[in-house]
Amino acid sequence: MSASVRLLRRPTAILAGAFLALALASTAFAQEADPVAGLGADLDRLWLMLAAFMVFLMQAGFAMVEAGFVRAKNTTNILMKNTLDASIGGIAFFFVGWAFAYGSSDSSNGFIGLGNFALTGFDDYASWIFQFAFAATAATIVSGAMAERTRFSAYLFYSVFISGIIYPVVVHWAWDANGWLTAFVPEGETPIGGGNGYIDFAGSGVVHMVGGFAGLVGAIMVGPRLGKYGPNGEVNAIPGHNIAIATLGMFILWFGW
Repeated sequence: MSASVRLLRRPTAILAGAFLALALASTAFAQEADPVAGLGADLDRLWLMLAAFMVFLMQAGFAMVEAGFVRAKNTTNILMKNTLDASIGGIAFFFVGWAFAYGSSDSSNGFIGLGNFALTGFDDYASWIFQFAFAATAATIVSGAMAERTRFSAYLFYSVFISGIIYPVVVHWAWDANGWLTAFVPEGETPIGGGNGYIDFAGSGVVHMVGGFAGLVGAIMVGPRLGKYGPNGEVNAIPGHNIAIATLGMFILWFGW
């Protein structure tokens, strides 16, 4: 087994173990006195975990689509960038991302949450895993937009920045009860929309629009791939090296969505 494959598998195994430990801890900490209410809470938690795993499976889909559409020499680079989104980005979301998105304290406001840093005072780990899966998705969207023309060190900084700051702030606006765009408050209390607030369907705005706009800005800044255009402006085809892998990744993304 090559060193690059071992590097890819190690953080994935660690992350999977962390998921399992957090899921078990969440169930242990959430015992209810009423057995019926406890069963309902456990079923809610079970569904949340299943949904989180399906969303997280999209990481494999993105990785396969991007790996299939780049040239063979860049496959390891693109796979490592996708791994960074899930691992390093996940660490950033753990320490500060959740606090900016859903943190509860007297300092929180409509723009940003400020509380529960590193999940202090918070034990609903199933909710954290679910939200982490979305954060990783938003970050990974950008990887494909800048494929084959981004330095690894620069992408590392980006992954921490979007997972720890940019995406969580937008989450707070729309999905937290204190956000300035939220619809999760009684009618008449939201600052916009005549009391209705912003309705986000399946993360289309919070997740996909954030990732899409970040990818658009990144693609404009880094420009086209080297060799894409000739000296007279003619377009040169740069085909992917494995359409079969890209197609399989597409079906995994379809399933995860």
